[in-house]
Amino acid sequence: MPQPKHIVRLPPLPDPATLEDDIKKYFAKCVEKLGLIPYVLRAYTANADKFRAFSRFYNTLMLDEERCKLTRLEREMIAVVVSCANHCYYCLVAHGQAVRELSGDPQLGEMLAMNYRVAELSPRQRAMLDFAWKLTQAPHDVGEADRAALRAVGFTEPDIFDIADTAAFFNYTNRVAHALDMMPNPEYHAKNR
Repeated sequence: MPQPKHIVRLPPLPDPATLEDDIKKYFAKCVEKLGLIPYVLRAYTANADKFRAFSRFYNTLMLDEERCKLTRLEREMIAVVVSCANHCYYCLVAHGQAVRELSGDPQLGEMLAMNYRVAELSPRQRAMLDFAWKLTQAPHDVGEADRAALRAVGFTEPDIFDIADTAAFFNYTNRVAHALDMMPNPEYHAKNR
């Protein structure tokens, strides 16, 4: 059974032909690199300033390899585990596909989406995902012992900030996706299987 055909239930999205030139250029780059325009980006076109802020922050957080020492795979793993905790359909599908692509392992994305604890992970990855899960499920319980567990497997203070920042960002995006009934691009389902 196919998923619903809408991108978001609200707000109404502008016609792509009416978008400002910088957004059209950004979308052309998405098509060139990804072969599609992620629906989350289309959703943010309802407000051009929010689109620009969202895409700039996302690119810094998830793609900047100079400022963030976490690997792209580690960041995507955090996205999937947070989205599992929040039952976010959009992010589980979209970022599960990214995990499959970056890891070369079609099963890893599925394990993280369902229950990351069943995956055979390195101690570093396990500690990182335990922290992201706890920060999502019980943020008020996160304390020095949790940060110490990350340091014990080699994470630096800036790495811990990046783990927290990535987990927090996906808690935010999960809530927006839920509120708007955002659907993932159908193409994600079949990629990297």
